[in-house]
Amino acid sequence: QVQLVESGGGLVQTGGSLRLGCKASGRNLAIYTMAWFRQAPGKEREFVAGIRRSTYRTRYADSVEGRFTISRDDAKNMVYLEMNSLKAEDTAVYYCAASQGPAAPPDQGTYGYWGQGTQVTVSS
Repeated sequence: QVQLVESGGGLVQTGGSLRLGCKASGRNLAIYTMAWFRQAPGKEREFVAGIRRSTYRTRYADSVEGRFTISRDDAKNMVYLEMNSLKAEDTAVYYCAASQGPAAPPDQGTYGYWGQGTQVTVSS
């Protein structure tokens, strides 16, 4: 099994940037498709971005397209989420997730492994 630990969350002003990291251990990250989800207070957890294994093809939620970038470094067992032009509505706990499937769908049920989350707060 793979264990995931997120880092990089914090407090940032509207329009600012943050870079989240997700460190994988226990298994080689290269065999997993990876994704980021987030959950805001009082709301359901939602898909943010995903990146496939092997092809590194990415997909994004409409709400973050053009502002966020997901990437991975399999040699370092790391996945990143670069977040720019942050808005107050981006405030949430951000979770890293892993799937042994080839695709990166927005369905959280696809992902069998999750990190503990990191808080991102965007102040206006």
